[in-house]
Amino acid sequence: MKKIILIIALIFAIISCDSKKNKLISGIDITNIDTAAVPGEDFYQYACGGWMKKHPLTGEYARFGSFDKLAEDNRTQLNDLIKEIASYKHENKTVEQKIGDLYNMAMDSVKRNADEYFPVVEELNSIAAVNDKNELLSLIPYLMLNGINAYFSVFVDADMMNSSMNILQLYQGGISLSQRDYYLDKDEHTTKIREQYKKHIIKMFELTGFSHEHAKKNMEAVMKIETRLATAAYDKIKQRDPYANYNKMSMDELKKTAPEINWDNMLNVLNLKGVNEINVSQKESIIEVNNIIASEPLKNHIAYLQWKLIDKAAEYLNDELYDENFEFYGKILSGKEQQQPRWKRAVAAVNNVLGEAVGQMFVKKYFPPEAKNRMIKLVHNLQNVLAERISALEWMSDSTKTKALEKLRTFYVKIGYPDKWRDYSNLEIKKDSYYDNMKRANRFENEYMLGKAGKPVDKDEWGMTPQTVNAYYNPTTNEICFPAGILQYPFFDMTADDAFNYGAIGVVIGHEMTHGFDDAGRQFDKDGNLKEWWTAEDAKRFEERAKVMSDYFDSIYVAPGVHANGRFTLGENIADYGGLRIAYQAYKLATKDNPLPDIDGFTPDQRFFLAYSTVWATNIRHEEILRRTKSDPHSLGKWRVNGQMPHIQAWYDAFNIAEDAPMALPVEKRVSIW
Repeated sequence: MKKIILIIALIFAIISCDSKKNKLISGIDITNIDTAAVPGEDFYQYACGGWMKKHPLTGEYARFGSFDKLAEDNRTQLNDLIKEIASYKHENKTVEQKIGDLYNMAMDSVKRNADEYFPVVEELNSIAAVNDKNELLSLIPYLMLNGINAYFSVFVDADMMNSSMNILQLYQGGISLSQRDYYLDKDEHTTKIREQYKKHIIKMFELTGFSHEHAKKNMEAVMKIETRLATAAYDKIKQRDPYANYNKMSMDELKKTAPEINWDNMLNVLNLKGVNEINVSQKESIIEVNNIIASEPLKNHIAYLQWKLIDKAAEYLNDELYDENFEFYGKILSGKEQQQPRWKRAVAAVNNVLGEAVGQMFVKKYFPPEAKNRMIKLVHNLQNVLAERISALEWMSDSTKTKALEKLRTFYVKIGYPDKWRDYSNLEIKKDSYYDNMKRANRFENEYMLGKAGKPVDKDEWGMTPQTVNAYYNPTTNEICFPAGILQYPFFDMTADDAFNYGAIGVVIGHEMTHGFDDAGRQFDKDGNLKEWWTAEDAKRFEERAKVMSDYFDSIYVAPGVHANGRFTLGENIADYGGLRIAYQAYKLATKDNPLPDIDGFTPDQRFFLAYSTVWATNIRHEEILRRTKSDPHSLGKWRVNGQMPHIQAWYDAFNIAEDAPMALPVEKRVSIW
């Protein structure tokens, strides 16, 4: 009898052990929570205050959040892989040789400092030797191939109205400060940035061998041309309007539109001789480029092209140039206090140049097949829920619903990594200089991209490397992509239950799906063509509802006296809202037959919203708040939480938020779209 009792006890112990082993955890790190904060007053502080306290900003960061923390972890893993390769000698022209040699050159500060700025001297002299505008125009496509976009940029992408085919495209550019606002706005902060930029240009010219007087004159020429380019450029809101940015024309029409530019020579240098049509994304901008070429004296163009070269090359030359570059773009523009360690910059360089080669190694070691399988199930569940929500919309007509459901069903889903990998055989990495290798890498990438002009779109190609901590929706291919890099904690946890995973990666999935139906994405049909498939009445109803969202975010102060830009961030805000609504419903359906228990004092619904919020936990500097408000179509992390929760009834219910709570909104003032 004793033996029987002992055996039974042993069996129960094994069952209990196995049950504990297979039991899914909450996924919520309770130390991320600020228990002193009140959910209805500042939910972001409540959900993320502990995380922010644990992760204070270090000098190298202007912003550090959950995305950055995971990217840091990935970078450490990549560094281990790359360092091991770089420690051995490899057969020439192999991927391993290219990875190892590029990494070692990025790390070799002794050689770069000995080289000083001399790797760009020949190109600076070639620009200085230009005698007329024909010679000037011949330099522009040469510089473009090497990654230096002066006046405008050229790229190849799907034709928005014939999405199965790639088309050559022109896009406004040529300004080193990424946004036109920096050249045009008159507020105190922007004016200060502009004055510091002028000093930076002078200093960079001096560090590459120019006298102070020459450098000052060059700066004045640069500012004159860049300000003209900025004035003609579309603002960030107009750039989000796909119809406004579609101006397809023949090459003959382009020659009439901008006759000062030698288009035949440009196409010849870019190996695009047979191209007959082009999309001039911002027609007014290219007309102004034509006017600049015609009216500015040759010496101004020479100074401008030399500046574009120096500005681009500085990252790959000696420490003195790198330090000055960081002083402006890092400290003044973003508020960073110190540079990244050299090994991080070296990993980033290898990642940028040989991304899929590194990605292939990354997924082999760090991305298990079962993670991909669970993601496929999550995506499928969210697609079904979005279909249900579309079908139930009271404001959308049946004809538009039918087409919306067709579009949803034809989403092309990419998870983890591509089925076919990039071929890097034609990329040459040599032991001459770091700058020369990066120049060859830019040429390799640009020739690869330009070679697609006039050819069918390859829907199997990825727009991100597998190790990237991000996701995307592409309207012209109607695809959603979730790289392996983001399919890790705190976005995805194989050991956590559905409340956590639907709240974190589930909302990310729903976010990307909703992009297919946001203010820009909704204008593309199921085949990825820019085409009006909504009824006029439905489009009007959508715009009325979307305006509630843009008006709400317009009212938010991101800094004293500085409002968020609701129209600029509208697409991302709609996607966050849609992602939350879709993921919450999918989570409830997934758990309705097997309700989840309370864990660590939190209900499953509370854990759903905490998981979502932790994704956006961020510390950020004041300068970076101002910079991102000008340039980033995403709302700041705080407002991706506090700007969304007041519109989600399930959040009120989960945390017992009173109607008079500071964050509460009356039902009639809440967004109601998807």
